[in-house]
Amino acid sequence: MAIFVVWEGKVLLHLHRKLGMWLPPGGHMERDEIPDDAAVREVFEETGLDVELVGEKREDVEDPVQLHRPAGVQLENIGPGHQHIDLIYFARPAGPTEIKGDYSEDKVGWYAPEDWDEMAVNAEVRGWCEKALSALNGT
Repeated sequence: MAIFVVWEGKVLLHLHRKLGMWLPPGGHMERDEIPDDAAVREVFEETGLDVELVGEKREDVEDPVQLHRPAGVQLENIGPGHQHIDLIYFARPAGPTEIKGDYSEDKVGWYAPEDWDEMAVNAEVRGWCEKALSALNGT
């Protein structure tokens, strides 16, 4: 999963150590974890920030548990015979937005569209950043 967090016209991105690419926070669900909880956990683990997911979710029903509808679902070809289904979520901060401590040294930050060319953000990530910014318009 990938979580595009928007705040004040910027998107939260980090330089992925293994891939050497600028990506949103994200990762895999753990056993017995629901997607919404996994998305929030992954952002916290990779950036130290608390977030709330944004998007369609029924609020009038509690049972069965209602989940946020992902902004997108895509099939990632990882390698020969290895694919991932990637859930794409949009989110906004649910607390302080300052990145500090261990995370501030990991090339994690809030980046605006004018920063992306210099960072070599790829077309797929850039497209999702643009969609997230459009959907969350200034939040």
